[in-house]
Amino acid sequence: MKLADIRQKLGHGITLPLIWVLSRSGITPNALTFLSLAVSLGAAYVVATGHFLLGGILVLVSGIFDLLDGALARFTGQSTKMGALLDSTFDRISEAAVLFGLMVWYVRDPAGGSSLEIGLIFAVLVGSFLVSYIKARAEGLGWQCGVGLFTRSERVIVLAVALLVNQILIGLSVLTVFVFVTAAQRLVHVYKQSRTGG
Repeated sequence: MKLADIRQKLGHGITLPLIWVLSRSGITPNALTFLSLAVSLGAAYVVATGHFLLGGILVLVSGIFDLLDGALARFTGQSTKMGALLDSTFDRISEAAVLFGLMVWYVRDPAGGSSLEIGLIFAVLVGSFLVSYIKARAEGLGWQCGVGLFTRSERVIVLAVALLVNQILIGLSVLTVFVFVTAAQRLVHVYKQSRTGG
């Protein structure tokens, strides 16, 4: 079974019990998308003030809303191209906001010695955007690009856990390695398709 299939099954198992309730509540998929962004912005502020435990909880909550919006759209037949674009755009903003919140904390950290964390935050941000950009660009050119170890879901989980247990350096190190591994995986995958005349 492919990693993408495992992700899909896990996501389906998590969201299915909630989707039935949400579909009868009248809430729209786009409302969940905006709610996910709002929670992420709140997480960014909380993290910037050094409250990592609460920040980790908020990152997880935002991630759950992000899972639910697309699932609700598919379940209720409300999937639209604009909704998908909005979701992807807000995902990038959400991720950047939380990482920026972390950067603000380390810039203001009175203990100093945080240049390594700041560098890793920048690397994670660049790598995360590359992962998303490579997929979007490849699919725009007609290639499939659903591979990769660390998609947004994995990045959210690792960042949230790092915040919850206050192991930011370890979390950022893991993210830095695997976002670039994922970007490389996607480039290789697309390159193979190009070589076969795709």
